[in-house]
Amino acid sequence: MAFHGRSADLRLLRRQLEDVHTGAGTTSGRALMVSGRRRVGKSRLVQELCDRADVPSVVFQATRRRSTSAERRDFLDTVSQAGLPGSDLVAGLTASDWNQALRSLAIALPDDRPAIVVIDELPWLTEQDPELEGALQTVWDQHLSHKPVLLILVGSDLSVMTALQQHGRPFFGRARPMHIEPLHVADVQDATGLDAAAAIDAYLVTGGFPEVVQSWQPGTPLRAFLHESLTDPLSPLLVSGELSLLGEFPEPTAARAVLDAVGSGERTFSTIAAAAGNDGPLKSGTLGPLLTSLLSRSVLAADSPLSTRADSKNKRYRIADTYLRFWLAFIRRALPLAERGHGERALEHIERSWTSWRGRAVEPLVRASLERLLPDNSWPTAAAVGGWWNRQNNPEVDLVGADREPVARSVEFVGSVKWHDTRPFDRREYDALARAAVAVPGADEGVPLVGVSRSGFSDGLPLAATWGPEDLVAAWR
Repeated sequence: MAFHGRSADLRLLRRQLEDVHTGAGTTSGRALMVSGRRRVGKSRLVQELCDRADVPSVVFQATRRRSTSAERRDFLDTVSQAGLPGSDLVAGLTASDWNQALRSLAIALPDDRPAIVVIDELPWLTEQDPELEGALQTVWDQHLSHKPVLLILVGSDLSVMTALQQHGRPFFGRARPMHIEPLHVADVQDATGLDAAAAIDAYLVTGGFPEVVQSWQPGTPLRAFLHESLTDPLSPLLVSGELSLLGEFPEPTAARAVLDAVGSGERTFSTIAAAAGNDGPLKSGTLGPLLTSLLSRSVLAADSPLSTRADSKNKRYRIADTYLRFWLAFIRRALPLAERGHGERALEHIERSWTSWRGRAVEPLVRASLERLLPDNSWPTAAAVGGWWNRQNNPEVDLVGADREPVARSVEFVGSVKWHDTRPFDRREYDALARAAVAVPGADEGVPLVGVSRSGFSDGLPLAATWGPEDLVAAWR
């Protein structure tokens, strides 16, 4: 299968390997902690590095809930069969603990040229054997760091990967963190061959998940892709979301109920509590820790109003993963229909709600894209882009550009996002923006007004800046 996108990530990894080759670091070896949500392509990325780099490599894939002795045995077998210069020296060896297993790896690695070692799903190994962390630190300090090796530690459990790098943990300060996101919207455009507006639609549906993007035949319109996917119960669009959730939440839990509530469109603490409860709203003492956990795992994201006034308690929650946001909103309910051969009915449901859902779902992408385009000559101090709302969501402002976040010193601009298929951003929408802008703390009647539109702008609107689909996609190139 062709390898799409990831050019920046691959360059970064190649640079780390080059530094090992040239001895640019304080130690001969270098370690990376590569994290990212399940199924975003971490394993494929590091395998691509190994395939393209003309150096010896070994890739070990951990197995969840397997005995630690069996994992060590497989680890040694993988090392002995990897074709490393010293592989024959460790063939047939056994290890009673991870200290011995990792020292065997050090014996097999070359001394005179770079090598790559990948340990995939490190959190599963530390879950099986808590002593692994200490063993990794000891063998790294005494042996592996003195070898010209790029050690890549990969994990999908973001909370565990973050904890492994915290002060006080054995491997603290020894590995550089690298977070892998799904393919960005420009990568999705390259893979699908669509124009900018259609590529943004494709991104909102696939979330940049490689296996879902790969299933999109180049040039296929959105409706045709959805029709094809919904009539195939085994299509990546249908199955990847459930597999991703099962990987993180294997059992029905209150956390899944919270995700379902947010995925259905609930955004505030109180409405999520009401939707996620069984015999009544979830108590705050239950929902608060659940939200904190889901935020720490990057499953949820929380947005606060951006202005010169702090308002951290007025959060709005959303599904952080773009594909999972679409899957929870539409595909979760479509699965029974697709399995019974009624994909057309599922498609009709999506089409009824698509425009309104897309109008809100595109906003995080718009803000992230503008943050990549700014600051520029017109907005030299605009370093953060968010939104603003009051408790009643009246008004609710799509875009606020500011000098910093979460509390700004100055508001640089206020804007609106209109994502209609054919209707341009017109005078009525400009007037509504002008009325809402003065409600934003830090903005006055003279604040510059900006617009983002899928279908262009009416003539004569006194907007300080305008952006369209091509601008948003170009921000990621």
